[in-house]
Amino acid sequence: MRPTPSRPTPSVRRLVASIVTTASVATVLLAGAGTGTARAVPAAAPGPYARLSPIAELSARRLATADLVAAAKWGTDSPADDPVRERQVLDEVAREAGELGAEPAATVRIFRDQIEANKDVQRALHRRWDARPSEAPSVRPDLAEVRAEINRVNDALVRAIARTAQDRGAPYCGGVLLASTVVTGGELRLDAPHMTALHRSLGSVCRP
Repeated sequence: MRPTPSRPTPSVRRLVASIVTTASVATVLLAGAGTGTARAVPAAAPGPYARLSPIAELSARRLATADLVAAAKWGTDSPADDPVRERQVLDEVAREAGELGAEPAATVRIFRDQIEANKDVQRALHRRWDARPSEAPSVRPDLAEVRAEINRVNDALVRAIARTAQDRGAPYCGGVLLASTVVTGGELRLDAPHMTALHRSLGSVCRP
């Protein structure tokens, strides 16, 4: 039986910030989650990188919450898959996309990848903790707080997706997004499982 982590729970936003290890990037992402304007380049730069990089950055921030979800579920019978929660997320982002005049189907497609990438990280962490119990978390975050943080990032990510309809259908999208992903992963010092998951989370972005 898995050990049950102890309480109380530190602030979810502090935990996310601790996972996003590079202070300068963490500051940008934390600010951007509330405004939908997260950028690792000056806002004055109007090129494709400046427009597409927030998608990679916000995806990395959303992926950081997978560590917290994994810790919240550790020692419980809760699996990585949660069809009810996933359906709620997809319905909500489709609604928000429609309100923004964006394409709901494209937004849902991107968020399906986001959800699967998040679950990949959860499963990888649980396998690691099963194999090396000394590395398992000693604190269980409050899952409701974690989901509230995910909702904030989701809102910013929907807006970033809505702003980039033309870029996402352009021939340059794949190269620009890859560059942004590599830069973001390097700045955040993502390990191999998180980097693989970040690439997966962005798999459907460069489609109209």
